[in-house]
Amino acid sequence: MRKIELTTGSIDQLGFGTYKITNEDAPEAVTCALNVGYRHIDTAQMYGNELGVGNALAATNIPREDIFLTTKLNTPNHRPDDVRRTFAQSLVDLQTDYVDLFLIHWPMPMYYGGDFITTYRVMEEFVASGQARAIGVSNFEIHHLEKLLSGVSIKPAVNQVEIHPYFTNTELASYCAEHGIAVEAWSPLGRGRVLNDAVIGAIADEIQATPAQIVLAWHLAKGHIAIPKSTHVERQRENFGAVDVELSEAQIAAIDSLDKGEPGRTGKHPDVFDRL
Repeated sequence: MRKIELTTGSIDQLGFGTYKITNEDAPEAVTCALNVGYRHIDTAQMYGNELGVGNALAATNIPREDIFLTTKLNTPNHRPDDVRRTFAQSLVDLQTDYVDLFLIHWPMPMYYGGDFITTYRVMEEFVASGQARAIGVSNFEIHHLEKLLSGVSIKPAVNQVEIHPYFTNTELASYCAEHGIAVEAWSPLGRGRVLNDAVIGAIADEIQATPAQIVLAWHLAKGHIAIPKSTHVERQRENFGAVDVELSEAQIAAIDSLDKGEPGRTGKHPDVFDRL
């Protein structure tokens, strides 16, 4: 498996996401993913499935140290006491003494007086205690990162953001690379919208891979961490097969050219995301 080096260790470039997988379905989905070969599991307080993910991790024979586990702080929990309380509950639900990565899920600039620095400083406590091997952010734009970097001691290891061929988010990805922040792509397949693109299809036919494998291989070639999700083992295997797909520079450039800019974004812009 290809890996990205963080200051605290390495992270598999291809992980298994659990967004919209229910607590009831999570044990089987995560167990299947582990059996396929995934060793990087991504969840979040917001997903409501940490207990199900934890049940799968508790049941597996795979050593905990061989699994990279990420969870994220939910948006109502940015106040210091809430950060500490809900992170402690996440560890209980995940049935682990530590997580490998803990992220602020959204910056929520319209709430908490626009202060996510205080929130992040509490997360730095978890690094000191060993309960979080690394910390970072999700859905932070450049101006959010600039503000954060000016006021914290530990640079975020990761920024998990929307990136896919229709929304390459190039300026943000470049900023993160320049500042030593790994870029992780949520919705790496663009909620499936890119899979029927003629350019993707032609490349898939050319090298005898599936459209999903082509898109995920593009992410890997760009240096992104990607976390596709599926509850179907066949699709999990298909996605995992992307690690064996090699794209030419011309093919990567052709996929780059599909970028639609802001109209290609499928989720809310982080400056206006307001779900508490």
